Amino acid sequence: MDSIETYDVVVVGGGPAGATAAHTLAKRGHSVMLLDRAGRIKPCGGAIPPRLIKDYEIPDHLLVAKAKSARMIAPSNHGVDIPIDNGFVGMVDRAEFDEWLRVRAASAGAVRRIGTFEKLTRDEDGMSVLHFEAREHQQRGGGKPAMVKARTIIGADGAKSQVARHAGVTGAADTQYVFAYHEIVKAPAVKPAGYDGTRCDVYYQGKLSPDFYGWVFPHGDTLSIGTGSADKGFSLRNAVGELRNASGLGNSEVLRREGAPLPMKPLKKWDNGRDVVLAGDAAGVVAPASGEGIYYAMYSGELAAYAVEKVLHTGDAKNLQMARKQFMKEHRTVFTVLGIMQWFWYSSEKRRERFVKICEDRDVQQLTFESYMNKKLVRKKPMAHVRIFLKDMAHLLGMAKV
Repeated sequence: MDSIETYDVVVVGGGPAGATAAHTLAKRGHSVMLLDRAGRIKPCGGAIPPRLIKDYEIPDHLLVAKAKSARMIAPSNHGVDIPIDNGFVGMVDRAEFDEWLRVRAASAGAVRRIGTFEKLTRDEDGMSVLHFEAREHQQRGGGKPAMVKARTIIGADGAKSQVARHAGVTGAADTQYVFAYHEIVKAPAVKPAGYDGTRCDVYYQGKLSPDFYGWVFPHGDTLSIGTGSADKGFSLRNAVGELRNASGLGNSEVLRREGAPLPMKPLKKWDNGRDVVLAGDAAGVVAPASGEGIYYAMYSGELAAYAVEKVLHTGDAKNLQMARKQFMKEHRTVFTVLGIMQWFWYSSEKRRERFVKICEDRDVQQLTFESYMNKKLVRKKPMAHVRIFLKDMAHLLGMAKV
């Protein structure tokens, strides 16, 4: 094995988490290999908040649309429009966005390899040996067995991570999932009534998802139309077809169809205590209720990079725990609140109706979007929180009119 290439870090998975981790480490002078199987695009509405655009220096040309408002649609079809004050939410096409992130990592010095992870073994000195099927192009099939050595590994290979399974990360196999499915359709030349290319539509209707929501998000010349559910018997494809018809896009040309599992909460452990740490969906960092994942994936990738860098400098594998500890310190409260919200408000048509009704409140709108845009719970308006609490209790107790 002496002739096998050895890297400080091998990152498995080239989505936002893996590409960000690879870029962070490469620009700090570490030898990095980024292994991505390519040709796969995760179903995603593509929304990125200003905090992400600023923190990760995303150029404007990657924003295929800028959402200026959101429409929340109840089971009764009652809609509540929420303006995004003093800003916008960027919309990206994951096919272009993810590739740009991978190219940036390579430009910083990361070595890109196309291939599929197969297994981990160890050499006689105990160093990890990563086995993969290497390909020269993105097409599946025709790969050749290959292997590299890695002092540390970042598993950013998505939900149901194979890196986590082979590395023996405790609890990785026990995570629950929502399955998401969407269709990228071509925006029609003649727009249907009510169409707004700067508005994100979110449908809280049991017929479109018994436990999540459906979405119609603008992407400039295209749209992402999708839904998700943990109910394995629920037909996501039929629901998306119904959603397309409801939004006047039933005859639009379908350009891509994509589906994938989404973790429902962060894993309790992200590392194997030795040389592997997880990031992105592999670590379970998809926000409950909203399903937002791009910002959290990139942030977790950055934290994973800093954690393995610390291990490389000190030799102490306990530093791998830093990634999860820092992430949960920053976002535990938000994830807990969103998890409770999804469990309660998405559980019946009556509650969905009341949830959308609550969204009419300007205090709710302002605090929600300020928190979303900046990725922090807003604490500067204590009386607004009090008012929201009282209104929320009125809806919970059935005292408010719907």
